[in-house]
Amino acid sequence: MNVAGYSIAVVSTVFEVYIWLIVARVLLSYVRVRHYNPILRFIYEATEPVLGFIRRLLPPTGAIDFSPIVAFLFLEVAKMLLIGLLTSMFAVHR
Repeated sequence: MNVAGYSIAVVSTVFEVYIWLIVARVLLSYVRVRHYNPILRFIYEATEPVLGFIRRLLPPTGAIDFSPIVAFLFLEVAKMLLIGLLTSMFAVHR
């Protein structure tokens, strides 16, 4: 695999891991958990910057939090754009 392939694989993996962290956070919101657990604390601290930012942009909707859905859409679009940019950048240098 060449540099382009590795770069695209790394970008894709980073986005996928972050999406799965958000999925874990959504699932944990349905369960009463102890927030002093280091793994749970990591999940919350890793996802809060994106989810908090999106919550501030969205109008209040009551008890339903739509920020994970918007985050999924945003991350998928950002991943596609970044991979497209990397693909075109490495294609130009050939």
